[in-house]
Amino acid sequence: MNETITLKASDGHRLSAYLSRPTGQPVAGLVVIQEAFGVNRHIRSVTDSYAGDGFLTIAPALFDRMERGVELGYEGAEREKGIGLAGRFNREDAVKDIAAALAYLRQSNVGKCGVIGYCMGGTMAWFAATRLDPDAAVGYYGGSIAKAAQEKPRCPVMLHFGTLDKHIPKADVDRVQAAHPEVQIFWYEAEHGFNCDDRPAFHPASAEVAWGMTLAFLARHLGLAPRDSSPNHV
Repeated sequence: MNETITLKASDGHRLSAYLSRPTGQPVAGLVVIQEAFGVNRHIRSVTDSYAGDGFLTIAPALFDRMERGVELGYEGAEREKGIGLAGRFNREDAVKDIAAALAYLRQSNVGKCGVIGYCMGGTMAWFAATRLDPDAAVGYYGGSIAKAAQEKPRCPVMLHFGTLDKHIPKADVDRVQAAHPEVQIFWYEAEHGFNCDDRPAFHPASAEVAWGMTLAFLARHLGLAPRDSSPNHV
């Protein structure tokens, strides 16, 4: 079951969030952090997929402070608009909005809570790990993590990157690994956005492997074993 709800951040800002409930009692909570294209079809699909694994999942609309109801595609004018919004994006405010999503999950009595983010959201998953209180964090191809490599995660972190990604130099990722050898970093022979089936760069084999690694990581650090499900997490 899914619905759109309203969250209130610590500074009083109200933002929408896509909430997806599992069948039965949640095994844990999970915040899904959007790409630069809003809480679009793909992000809602990912949110629903993890709900299918038993998580109570929530995807906060991080662009609501600039423009409400953003749902963009990955080509042409919509892609350019997403890039433009990402360029104006305030990470400090986004941390507040992610904190509101985590607070909602904790108030729902789901036990431990994690965060997972993609692209822009992959970077924000890092900031959630270093500045907030999730029990685990996962980031997919977060391009600006290296710029904040000096920040220390407060929880276990797993990161996924593509060796063919032209947007994220391997040297940047190596810098993160050198600063934080405890962070689990995995590489795939794939491009930026390999997990998204709405992108030309979608790579099903890499997406499935990354999903399996992520699910095992979340199960381990959130203290519960999710129920069996199909690996349709793209």
